[in-house]
Amino acid sequence: PDLQRSAGLPASALGDITIAVQLGFIAGTLVFAWLAIADRYSPRIIFFLSTLAGAAANAATLASGGEFLPLLAARFATGFFLAGMYPVGMKIASGWYDRDLGLALGRLVGALVLGTAFPHLIRGLGGDLPWQGVILSVSAVSIAGGLAMLFLVPDGPQLRAGAKFDPAAFATIFRSADFRASAFGYFGHMWELYAFYAFLPVLLAARLGSDGATVSMWSFAAIATGFLGCMVGGYLSRGIGSARVAYMQLSASGLCCLVSPLAFLAPLPVFLAFLLFWGVVVAGDSPQFSTLNARFAPPRLVGSALTIANCIGFSITIVSIALLDWLIETAGPQYVFVMLVPGPVLGLAALRRLAAKPA
Repeated sequence: PDLQRSAGLPASALGDITIAVQLGFIAGTLVFAWLAIADRYSPRIIFFLSTLAGAAANAATLASGGEFLPLLAARFATGFFLAGMYPVGMKIASGWYDRDLGLALGRLVGALVLGTAFPHLIRGLGGDLPWQGVILSVSAVSIAGGLAMLFLVPDGPQLRAGAKFDPAAFATIFRSADFRASAFGYFGHMWELYAFYAFLPVLLAARLGSDGATVSMWSFAAIATGFLGCMVGGYLSRGIGSARVAYMQLSASGLCCLVSPLAFLAPLPVFLAFLLFWGVVVAGDSPQFSTLNARFAPPRLVGSALTIANCIGFSITIVSIALLDWLIETAGPQYVFVMLVPGPVLGLAALRRLAAKPA
């Protein structure tokens, strides 16, 4: 909101800016997957270089001067280099864990969820901190994370390296029926996740009657609770399996989409508690879907499989974000989240066969 006001951008710019990041991520994942970069080179080095490039691209937002096209270009570049962090980070984790991969990715994705919430925390605590300060703080944290990965996390013993470029990788990966089931479940999850993140502050502002620090702090809280969903889901996966954990959390988040208009009308404490719970379950299934995708992918193409799944998943987010962006001005923020229900429903249908199997 601060950037929009500073640059004099229309309300619809929120959707455009968010979609620019998603498009950049999609372009990055296509390049990384097509060249099998995560399978040919040390993922730690890729992760580190991507954090540097991503931090620079993020900081370049300041150089846009509020001009819309340069701003979109900077956000696109930021999304592009995120493709060298998110799926590559999961590749790194898969190199350290085999049996307890669900728990490991629960911790990893939980940390990523906290990172997603972090700018809202900076804005909430910063009071009058300008949006430029938020951008630079996020870039600094990105560089610190890259350095930590480079110097503190060696390549794991389960890491499969040395895969060559394979133009048929896309078809090879989707030959497995189990991989298709987990991937399509993940796609349903993605229809909901980033649209929820993008328009959560708008929903809060409509209910609280402001868009200042209070909205930022509650946005942080609702997104950050996803860390708990990821962690608890990771521990549960050791007993009942990743598929069942993902199925339960996706069911709960789909129900939240359905009843969100009623929750908006509830007393404020109930509404805020509802958002905190939604934040738990909307993110908590993500590491379990990644675990299933890694488990059912061809062993030497795990990195490419995760990258391709992320690419398709983020492509889906563009549609759901654009849909809500289009509807929100006419229907109001309290009603548009119902349009996210089809994602969880279709995801549950795809995941059902895996959830029915013994853990």
